[in-house]
Amino acid sequence: MEIEATFIKGCFVIKPKEIKDKRGSFFETFNQKKFYDITSFRTNFVQDNQSISQKGVLRGLHFQDGEYAQAKLVRVIQGEVLDVVVDLRPNSETYGKHFSIILNDQNNFQLFIPRGFAHGFITLSGKSIFAYKCDNYYDKSSESGIIFNDPDLDIDWRYDLDQVKLSEKDKELPSFKNLKNG
Repeated sequence: MEIEATFIKGCFVIKPKEIKDKRGSFFETFNQKKFYDITSFRTNFVQDNQSISQKGVLRGLHFQDGEYAQAKLVRVIQGEVLDVVVDLRPNSETYGKHFSIILNDQNNFQLFIPRGFAHGFITLSGKSIFAYKCDNYYDKSSESGIIFNDPDLDIDWRYDLDQVKLSEKDKELPSFKNLKNG
């Protein structure tokens, strides 16, 4: 597995070393020792989640606050998504900046997202199966988010925004400016 740093400190793209033959393929999705040796991040994943979405479904931008903040390791099992993270760490050089990457079942890339980030994705294929590991348990009282089309963040979702399918909850998320001014 190859691990590459992004321009946002703490976010890493993990590229598997896939072994293929006539029977199919195999690749390691995560190795704690290799991850630590390259990144110096220690993780202890305690919860695995999976979502299935149709084309145009946008989930996000979500995060959990305080003691329930979560680091995540995200990947696509089937289909293709545009995955987006926004740095919410106030003392970070990249505070308010975002990073996006195409994750799909062909490249099998994964994205490690440390605590202190908002996260979201949009399904670009007909259907996606999206899986992620979290280093902290879900806590409803700590959940928060930022509206996906916030003009201050200026995220290019690579999709017609008039065609985006959102949950009612995600339609009501605050702007980045309102979030940071609390």
